Amino acid sequence: MPDQHRFSGPVTVFHEQALPERATPAGYSALIEAYGLRVPLPRTLSATGEHHRIKDDAGWRILTPRHAPSPDPEGHLTFALKYEGLDLAILKRLFAAVAPAEIEALVRAKPTGSYARRIWFLYEWLMAKRLDLPDAGKGSYEPVVDPERQWAVPGENSPRHRVRNNLPGTPEFCPLVFRTQALEEFVAMDLGRRAQEVVAKVPKDILARTAAFLLLKDSRSSYAIEGERPPQDRIQRWGRAIGEAGRRSIELDELLRLQAIVIGDARFVRLGLREEGGFVGEHDRDTRLPIPDHISARPEDLRSLIDGMAGFDRGAALSLDAVIAAAVLAFGFVYVHPFVDGNGRIHRYLIHHVLARRGFNPAGVAFPVSAAILARIDEYRATLEDYSRRLLSVTDWEPTADNVKVLNDTSDFYRFFDATPHAEFLYACVKQMIEEDLPRETGFLERYDQFRGRIEAIVDMPDRTIDLLFHFLHQNAGRLSRRARESEFAQMTETEVSAAEAAYLASFSAGS
Repeated sequence: MPDQHRFSGPVTVFHEQALPERATPAGYSALIEAYGLRVPLPRTLSATGEHHRIKDDAGWRILTPRHAPSPDPEGHLTFALKYEGLDLAILKRLFAAVAPAEIEALVRAKPTGSYARRIWFLYEWLMAKRLDLPDAGKGSYEPVVDPERQWAVPGENSPRHRVRNNLPGTPEFCPLVFRTQALEEFVAMDLGRRAQEVVAKVPKDILARTAAFLLLKDSRSSYAIEGERPPQDRIQRWGRAIGEAGRRSIELDELLRLQAIVIGDARFVRLGLREEGGFVGEHDRDTRLPIPDHISARPEDLRSLIDGMAGFDRGAALSLDAVIAAAVLAFGFVYVHPFVDGNGRIHRYLIHHVLARRGFNPAGVAFPVSAAILARIDEYRATLEDYSRRLLSVTDWEPTADNVKVLNDTSDFYRFFDATPHAEFLYACVKQMIEEDLPRETGFLERYDQFRGRIEAIVDMPDRTIDLLFHFLHQNAGRLSRRARESEFAQMTETEVSAAEAAYLASFSAGS
């Protein structure tokens, strides 16, 4: 085992990040430094300070001197599992950097220790290698993921290690989500039940019209997020696909089918998995060289990553909280960016897929996910960029003619990442959809029907003309403009116009 001099003493700067006070890196930060691991840094790093109080500041958690681990790999690994939770990307890179004999010695020293057995299991699970150790004979079964710190699944026992494998995924794809106060509060709201209660109060004909409107709105918003204004038939076709979400497993063939629907005219876009690098960003105006904000997974890693996501969809996504599972799958997909085009819309489709498959949204109603995201577009981009920046810092790449080529193995950084901000963002969107968007749209249709009934009692006109009258009144705060009176509605009498304006105010006086 490496001696203690490999581990840092007190510092004020770590990887160009200032600490809030002088402290000694502990857990993952110490292991990253000691072994020179090139990994995306955790969103929160740990250290032990010189004061007897715990301090959270500027992305650091400073614990007290009594929390300081022994300055060796076992001490810092145990500290990480105890106080920081699992970071599978760091653990895999660490296990690749140490000799198997070092982990074997750690386990032999404490064969019944709960942390030693979890480390042993994680080594064999991540590295797909069996250590030269006999099966554990004693010790109660310990969960691999601390379920009070990170979201986990019920799991299955591993008799060899005497642990319960409750990891929410497989070695091919297993992002993790921390139990934050925000997420606990969202889950406690039972938003799926609230959605059912909202629609239970809505007449079936209005609910059907609301569902159709929301479907079209979501399809249009999904293209708008990408800055596209496709023909109406493509919007409708994609809306129909969203309406069928959750009916098919997310395998490669299904993703390819969805891409073909999204793209439509594929004459200038190559369908299928990328055969070259990918990035999100811009090109230099003069040199045309890439200026990436995000670099996608390498082409050679795409099939295994998609297989991992498909496995997650068949497994952990069925037992994790539905919104958290949707965030993990959808944001995992968009970071991988497996296609030349269509990734963003399929990414948002995957949210629909998980929610529908889990029965979270009411039957026949697709939440306007993309519309909610569009309303929070800056927060959405910030959520995406939070991990992209950290990923970019450990990605070696070179420019090609108009693209990028990744030079190092980055596959683990797409398999294992902290999806906590993504789950919090998506839950905020879902809350908005259920508590604001859905009642607003159903309420609007109810008021519109009242308005139409009042107009029909005043003057006989086709539905299309009633709709036009509504839009003119709606745009002008309930008053029919002089231009409209003299043009489209010149045949209406002053009495009828006044009655129509009163009908609008009676129907929409509470807002629309």
